[in-house]
Amino acid sequence: MDAQGRGRAGDNNVDPADQWVFDPNTGNYELRLDHAGQAPARPADRKTAGSRRAAGKSGGDTDTRPLPTQRARGDESADADEPPGGGRASRRAAGSRAAAAAAGPASRRKRKPKKSGKQKVLYWTAGVVGFVLVAGCGGAFYLYQQLNGNISKVDVGVENDAVSDGPVNVLIIGTDARSGKGNSGYGDAGSVGHADTTILMHISKDRSNATALSIPRDMITDIPSCPTKQKDGSTKNIPGERGVRFNTSLGQEGRDPGCTWRTVEKLTGLKINHFMMADFNAVKSLSTAVDGVEVCAGKDLNDPKSHLKLKAGRHIVKGEQALAFVRTRHAIGFGSDLDRIKMQQQFLSSLIRKLKSSAFSSPGKLYDVSQAATKALTVDTGIGSANKLLDFGTDLKKVDIDKVTFATVPVLDNPDDPATVILNKTAADPLFAMVRADHALAKGKKGKGKKSAPAKKAPPEQVRVDVTNGGGPIGSAQETVDWLQNTKAAKLSTNAGNAPAKLAATRLEYAPNQADQAATLADWMGLPKSALKKSSQNTGDRVPMKLTLGKDFKAPGSPIEAPTETPDGVQNVNADDKNVCAK
Repeated sequence: MDAQGRGRAGDNNVDPADQWVFDPNTGNYELRLDHAGQAPARPADRKTAGSRRAAGKSGGDTDTRPLPTQRARGDESADADEPPGGGRASRRAAGSRAAAAAAGPASRRKRKPKKSGKQKVLYWTAGVVGFVLVAGCGGAFYLYQQLNGNISKVDVGVENDAVSDGPVNVLIIGTDARSGKGNSGYGDAGSVGHADTTILMHISKDRSNATALSIPRDMITDIPSCPTKQKDGSTKNIPGERGVRFNTSLGQEGRDPGCTWRTVEKLTGLKINHFMMADFNAVKSLSTAVDGVEVCAGKDLNDPKSHLKLKAGRHIVKGEQALAFVRTRHAIGFGSDLDRIKMQQQFLSSLIRKLKSSAFSSPGKLYDVSQAATKALTVDTGIGSANKLLDFGTDLKKVDIDKVTFATVPVLDNPDDPATVILNKTAADPLFAMVRADHALAKGKKGKGKKSAPAKKAPPEQVRVDVTNGGGPIGSAQETVDWLQNTKAAKLSTNAGNAPAKLAATRLEYAPNQADQAATLADWMGLPKSALKKSSQNTGDRVPMKLTLGKDFKAPGSPIEAPTETPDGVQNVNADDKNVCAK
């Protein structure tokens, strides 16, 4: 009889949860298939799986005592690390010796681990399963080999290592495919599975923060041509399209996740490391596995399309009701997809908090969530196994929930089609630059010390500048002058042609009495302090400043230096904000 009172380890009804062992030396649960060296639990401590899981559901399972393990079944019971003369008898003897050594005097109290299992087992990461398990439990997977069979893979022609030294960009796709068990009856039964919900999760190089960019499905964009692997092993190149909805980057014309991958890279300028895709079942199965997710309604919600009915206030949703919550849009805001994105961000933030606080309070719960997550996943080959997912998640475990920010790629109404939107480049370009520069999204800079007073700025009509091209794209000087005159009302700007020499970095030369003009132009152009070159002497009122566009110049309105604060017009919410309610 094993320590959990379940019969022999070789029985076919072994509960996988019993093979998770808490190691007090590391503070982590670990998978052990042989209980040599593990002290058996005292008879009074024995619980059945049902009682342990029931306690976990009620929030009462915070036991961090070492749990006994079971031997693997059948041929798997032969362990390469087994001592000579192994077998059941020797293992029992080893277990008895370990138990005797661990018992000690009857009055001796067990040494407390430094941190509870609940605290240490949660190796949380940003971006694990589809559009649901973002920033949740990826690193918590001490997975069985059997979970490998749950994971579906797509070869997108790029196989990056699971672990990277630099920033990590994970493309998370929620598809509206209606195929598969439990997916019938949702909307368009003929959907081939478009990119219905897409989030680009950027995790900083130092793993201190993460930014999740929601990309509107109805945004008009260009889709590049992409190679796709066919069932017979051949590769088919699918031609690109210009001026189409973003969601057609998947499914349409046979496009696979690699096409969405390439579309997002072209849109944002960010190199993607991995993708994860899930369908409607992910929301239902994961919300159920964590015993529900808390959401907030700022008013009574009744959406006949998604079948969501909620009274104003806070609610715990799971299964079908959770799916209805992330799909609803007709009962909130203006009824647009942008409003639905806000619902999804609220749900995801709450799910992250649930996963981080209590989802792994017991080995049984850890196993349930792991099963639900891996069954919901389709990933690239770079993370296409349980071991790779474990490595991937462990690498990203440092990100704290209050350092995760959800934001929506800024868009404008499409004047040619009210059912679609177009990219708001004025707000999107600095946002993308900010993420590319690995800056955390924040509404204000944080720091100690006295802040210097902002520089006085001249009005647009007083900004006088000669613009030369010293390394930017052809025509940049004239394009910049047109932008300054037509967009910024700086009528005293002039195209001075090509610079006498190429510059690696854009430079603005000005006199001390032109400091206010320089401050205005630097703000417009997004120039870093290193680009400003002040002379020692004042100059005449009609002498212009000199702006030389360097090789770092991309286009007028695109900042030379990435901003360190969230650009104006970018909707964003912190994942640790518990006061977000749907209205």
